Amino acid sequence: MRPIWTRSARQTSLSVEPGALVRQLTQPDRERALQLLSADPVENLFVAARVDGFGLDPARMGSTVWGYERYGQLQSLCHVGSNLVPIGADAAIAAAFADHIGRRRGAAAIMGNAEQVALMYRTLSDRWGESWAQARDTRWHQPLMLIDHPAQAEPDPRVRLMTMTDFDAYYQAAVAMYTEEVGVSPLDASGSYARYVRSLIQQGRALGVVDDHGEVIYKSDVGSALGRICQVQGVWLHPRLRGQGMSIPAMAAVVGLCRERWSLVSLYVNDYNVRARRLYERVGFRTIGELATVLY
Repeated sequence: MRPIWTRSARQTSLSVEPGALVRQLTQPDRERALQLLSADPVENLFVAARVDGFGLDPARMGSTVWGYERYGQLQSLCHVGSNLVPIGADAAIAAAFADHIGRRRGAAAIMGNAEQVALMYRTLSDRWGESWAQARDTRWHQPLMLIDHPAQAEPDPRVRLMTMTDFDAYYQAAVAMYTEEVGVSPLDASGSYARYVRSLIQQGRALGVVDDHGEVIYKSDVGSALGRICQVQGVWLHPRLRGQGMSIPAMAAVVGLCRERWSLVSLYVNDYNVRARRLYERVGFRTIGELATVLY
């Protein structure tokens, strides 16, 4: 039997099992959403930082957050935007979210806890078919790593916060990193990636090394941060410098600069990138969980 939908100007509700309801969360739900996300603050940092910073207004977030309630208690969330992020879903909840998300795929990725991503990908693919099943790349095992103490390596003193004077060089390095890591260029006619890189610099979240010729030869940035936790991403070293021992001191410096603002520094890495995993371990990171990403 098909579920029965009821619509209003602000939300869509669907009764999925006795005592259960799926609906789009709104600003009055903010504290409940943050409380649910706080159960695993490192793993849930991406969504928690967005909810904390923008609230639950889709116009501000550029995305929506759906909630699943059982007898009035918020059980699960699903961030629906360019990144689809399920949190706390079981099979019934994933099926309900899939019905709401629909056949038309707007997301460029499904990301988050590895088990949750696998469940959501399988459910969406079974429910809607090719539009969700045809992924460009799947990365099922991405160790989530954390350091909560000073780096165990000597830092490279050249690593510093980027300024808008560095924008052009940092932007070129960021485009090179994204294209190499994701497999497609981030550039489009809207200029959204340039705006994103500019915002990182303006927020003091872009770090790098600029050589004597004005070229950024190493970069990383803080993609998400909330409270005492941050997540480093976009780590990149110019190809001509790889294998020369620069990465460990550069990452040690990144940890030091980050810990001036956030005491816990996290990141995640593809399991097959053995060199990077060993690098992070030598700096002092330890594995605390596992994420996954499905790329479209």
